[in-house]
Amino acid sequence: MNNKTLSILSYVTIIGWIVAFVQSKDASPKSDLVTYHLKQGFGIFLFSLVVNILLSVIVTIVPSLYFLSYIGYVIFILWIFGIINAANEQKKPIPVIGQMFEGRFNFIN
Repeated sequence: MNNKTLSILSYVTIIGWIVAFVQSKDASPKSDLVTYHLKQGFGIFLFSLVVNILLSVIVTIVPSLYFLSYIGYVIFILWIFGIINAANEQKKPIPVIGQMFEGRFNFIN
């Protein structure tokens, strides 16, 4: 697979991320683009997991706060921005939350 495909695949579910991670480890010249999007994809996965767990707990305790569930749509839109950046082969962070993931997840290098 080429670098663009691996970059896009790093956002498509955790299984896609694992496939992209394994394929990038086997590549002889390491691609900065793939590594960058692997970090961004892993970051948005962890972010969405934590937010969804917290929202589930909050809405279970206080059912009148059900409208907070719409935060999931915002995360979905941010995920789309990450895929678009990967498809355009740009190393741009995901808006709003992408800066948190830069310089993190050193195991991906």
